[in-house]
Amino acid sequence: MAITNRQLAAIFADIAARLQIQGEVVFKTRAYSAVAETILNYPRPLVELWQEGRLHEVPGVGKEIAKKIDELMRTGRLEFYERLRREVPDGVAEMLHVPNMGPQRVKAVWQQLNVTGIDELEAAARAGKLRDLPKFGAKTEEKILAGIASFKRRATGRMRLGDAMPIALELIAALRQVHGVRQIECAGSLRRCRETIGDLDILVATTNPGPLMQTFCRLPWVEAVLATGETKTSVRLDNGLQADLRAVEPQHWGAALQYFTGSQAHNIRLRELAQRRGWSLNEYGLRPIPGEQTKSGVGERCFDNEADLYGALGLPYIPPELREDRGEIEAALAGALPRLIALDDLQGDLQMHTTWSDGAADVMTMARAALARGYRYILITDHTQSLAVANGLTPERVRRQRQEIDQVNAQLGGRLRVLHGVEVEVKADGSLDLPDDVLAELDIVQASLHTGLSQPRDQLTARALAAIRHPQVDILGHPSGRLINEREGGDLDWDLLFREAARRRVALEINADPARLDLNDVLARRAVELGCVLSISTDAHAPEQLGNMLYGVGVARRAWVSPDGVINTWPLDKLLSWAGARR
Repeated sequence: MAITNRQLAAIFADIAARLQIQGEVVFKTRAYSAVAETILNYPRPLVELWQEGRLHEVPGVGKEIAKKIDELMRTGRLEFYERLRREVPDGVAEMLHVPNMGPQRVKAVWQQLNVTGIDELEAAARAGKLRDLPKFGAKTEEKILAGIASFKRRATGRMRLGDAMPIALELIAALRQVHGVRQIECAGSLRRCRETIGDLDILVATTNPGPLMQTFCRLPWVEAVLATGETKTSVRLDNGLQADLRAVEPQHWGAALQYFTGSQAHNIRLRELAQRRGWSLNEYGLRPIPGEQTKSGVGERCFDNEADLYGALGLPYIPPELREDRGEIEAALAGALPRLIALDDLQGDLQMHTTWSDGAADVMTMARAALARGYRYILITDHTQSLAVANGLTPERVRRQRQEIDQVNAQLGGRLRVLHGVEVEVKADGSLDLPDDVLAELDIVQASLHTGLSQPRDQLTARALAAIRHPQVDILGHPSGRLINEREGGDLDWDLLFREAARRRVALEINADPARLDLNDVLARRAVELGCVLSISTDAHAPEQLGNMLYGVGVARRAWVSPDGVINTWPLDKLLSWAGARR
């Protein structure tokens, strides 16, 4: 089959990219890039010119390029290209597609950190390993993480919650400085804490929207202005995400915030409720339906806050995370909405990693970061020995780590308690990665499945059940093993798993890592319905990642979770009593 112009262009563009990573002289890499573009846009198929012996007529095709095209046309392969692919692996070349990753940066992370693909690049960035490389720094590391999110979003059309939220907060912080802004907040799926975001919706209350719209268009993160008007502007950000800014008058703020937060299904139910009461509901408020008698007997109503709008419909305030038409309207009418867990309810974080395995900071650094967040305790859960890629701990290293933790606790003087645990690997046969006597010495044990997630349902469920039934296991970590936008979770018999966890009082983790958010909201709600207790943990590999707890709490709120069902809202003595009673 003849090679097309598009295929030829892709090969020469890839050659240029790999030569750039190797540090080839600029004129040579430019020659390949230029000829790739020429071939891609050439009006005739090059196979015809090759057959006619007229490749020299193509601009940029000299003797060396012509030889390579000839070899490709004759054999379907190019030895020079095959050798280059062996020298610069495909995963390394793919990193060039990540915004803010030029050839020099790709070469640096490849040669100095042995990073050979985008997933490894993301892991290194999240662990804080890029910032110490020459000409990188913390800001560059943040930009690379945003670039990875953009790269992955192009395939799925949606960005992860934890990647979108920091961007939204930066935009809001900049816009809040504009004179005349009364209130500003995110709306849409971001405010509802959905695990992925299609675009950003930002709502502002102001009586003077003009300067706000102008400032929005000029923000440094804006790559292109898609549309702009007096009260709404849409832009494309430099990470590919679309952001919409809407301005409303302050007296309409409550109705508009409710309307643009959604979800669509929730809003439909609210409109139906309003209609039964004689009202028409929209983003401006309530208006009497012509010919209908409202229960209040009053005319059009505006709302400067959401609570008053819900109250006018005979409802208590419904938190944004519940607004998915999953029974929240019925529960509100019955006075049965739960008190949702909040960030301030948490007394500790029950999963984090240190330099003992694959973390970026030592025990004391993680402890101090937790203390700064007001925590009373943390659980150190470094990986165990069979997870060699993460420098997992052997039994001897587990016991040596205990000595360091004891020293840290002594230095902290009771201000925070560092608990000693592990994230013990559940092996392919369901057995655990450390001997029982070693696990028995630990304060709290978390078991997790990292490998073999594509096993058949019965086999994978049996592994998870074996972990839950082990007398030393207290928590099952990120139970499905999924990675959002990257890897589907394992296929397990969830009801069977949840019933066994409830019976044995093993906690199930909501992992707050933005890449995981696992258990998801639907599974977490079902787990609670079946009597399970939960933990919410960050799986932090660096101090700043303790801030990801926000996303785990968002998942729990979407799952209707109350504080008393989350073990790290408990005081330390109750937590340790629970763990001790289980054993």
